Amino acid sequence: MRGCRITKDDFLPEVSFQSWGNYLNALREVPARFLEQVTNRSLEETELTEVRARSQHEMKRTLNWWDLIWLGLGAVIGSGIFVLTGLETRESAGPAVVLSYVISGVSAMLTVFCYTEFAVEIPVAGGSFAYLRVELGDFVAFIAAGNIALECVIGGAAVARSWTSYFATLCNHQPDEFRITVNQLGANYSHLDPIAVGVIAIICVLATLSTKGSSRFNYVASIVHMIIIVFVITAGLTKADTKNYSPFAPYGVRGIFRASAVLFFAYLGFDAVATMAEETKNPGRDIPIGLVGSMVIASAAYCLMAITLCLMQPYSEVDPNAPFSVAFEKVGMGWAKYIVAAGALKGMTTVLLVGAVSQARYLTHIARTHMLPPWLAYINERTGTPVNATIVMMCGTAVIALFTSLNILSNLLSISTLFIFMLVALGLMVRRYYVSGVTTFEDRNRLVACIAIIIASSMATAIYWGLGGNGWIGYMITIPIWFLATLSLRLLVPQAREPKIWGVPFMPWAPSASILINMFLLSSIDKDSFIRFGVWSAVLMVYYMFIGLHASYDTVKASREEKKDVQSATKFSKVEQGGGPSTLNYVN
Repeated sequence: MRGCRITKDDFLPEVSFQSWGNYLNALREVPARFLEQVTNRSLEETELTEVRARSQHEMKRTLNWWDLIWLGLGAVIGSGIFVLTGLETRESAGPAVVLSYVISGVSAMLTVFCYTEFAVEIPVAGGSFAYLRVELGDFVAFIAAGNIALECVIGGAAVARSWTSYFATLCNHQPDEFRITVNQLGANYSHLDPIAVGVIAIICVLATLSTKGSSRFNYVASIVHMIIIVFVITAGLTKADTKNYSPFAPYGVRGIFRASAVLFFAYLGFDAVATMAEETKNPGRDIPIGLVGSMVIASAAYCLMAITLCLMQPYSEVDPNAPFSVAFEKVGMGWAKYIVAAGALKGMTTVLLVGAVSQARYLTHIARTHMLPPWLAYINERTGTPVNATIVMMCGTAVIALFTSLNILSNLLSISTLFIFMLVALGLMVRRYYVSGVTTFEDRNRLVACIAIIIASSMATAIYWGLGGNGWIGYMITIPIWFLATLSLRLLVPQAREPKIWGVPFMPWAPSASILINMFLLSSIDKDSFIRFGVWSAVLMVYYMFIGLHASYDTVKASREEKKDVQSATKFSKVEQGGGPSTLNYVN
């Protein structure tokens, strides 16, 4: 089996890496290759057939809309609601945390619409990476790929550490009590979490065995989880005290938006449904129902649980690690904390499982393009799952989960995710309004101008907020500019492509609003997280210039030459077939 026999060609099979001479020549051509890859856009047909075929075996189409709804719920409802609600209620928003969830939910729903249209029309495992490769080109897709990898690893690590906190609560211990403290390490890295590593290892085994089996386990666990959420809401409201809702917004509007940027983490996971498109029986029907349906249910559950928590106890007394368990104990329902902890553990387990399944699909499709080693694209013939990608991704997740605290993980994850979602919204606008050979030169220039102004005005709004602008003057300038740019795009640039099956409503307002809100939320994240994000981006650029650029360039070049050979052979065959009958006619 190829997955067990590893050679150099499994990692660097491209021409540029066959010898040191070839590699040095490739480095000399970096500027020319970079310019070509920046403008190079993949084709839908290429992603759906040629790229997918590089995995040797097909993924099995076993999922329907019912599976996707429960996969969506399993992926979304986890540590975000059970952990971050307490942290942000106490430190950022107070009872107004429910408004933070509404803001994050609106942003997430707009992004869901964008993902749904792409997933229906380009049903491949690569998700946002494949969509951006088709619409914005290889380089932008690679930047997204790097952030997708970061999102996958950090998201899984954050949930795994939260799993340990709730497991400790279930065992009548403090949330940090099962971690090992090493004082020689930094404050945010000194609490080692071996339990999180063990949980990740078990999840890795489950994810590699079967997609349908993982779906069935998730389905059962998610039903139990939803029952417990209903219990938390109904039982918690019996202990509600409206006095706890005063003051409603102790940290002001800025605190609400700061919390919404972090709580966006709670909505992560819905993109996992998009990566399952390649394994869905009827993507055109099942994906819209699965994506939108799971997001609506999750948003309602989040808001109700946030309201319940803040009615049970004053925001200043909310526990940041296990808020719901501690809240029930404080109101005299100590027995209920065990039900809450068990529900939280089930939720986090399904988040980890669905995350492992979807993360591996992302990595698999990226590896199919050779931006990552093609060894990761291997699909096991028996299970129909990407075994290599799953194991590598979960190993990285385990290393991060062992050392890093939740607050660092959640902030860095939110930056990476908001950035990707903004790119997907931008890609959808390009998809609808630009088609090569259809869009006129004048319409293309109007499109570029409108998009540039939308991005600039959104960025200006975010910067003004981030620098502490409390007055309305700045927003009275930037928001109308964004509105006029979006309106101009709607009125002055005709759509070059209509969706075949399912389309985002209110074009271009939905993706334009998604860009604005995502950028605005980014401005509420702390400076240190942006520094870490900058360091990661620098690492990505180094990798791209020395490895990824040349691997993907050689792959695209080889693909083009192969197509030319096929076309030449086909043309020659047609000439031979055409010549045969004429000769016979002449003889007759």
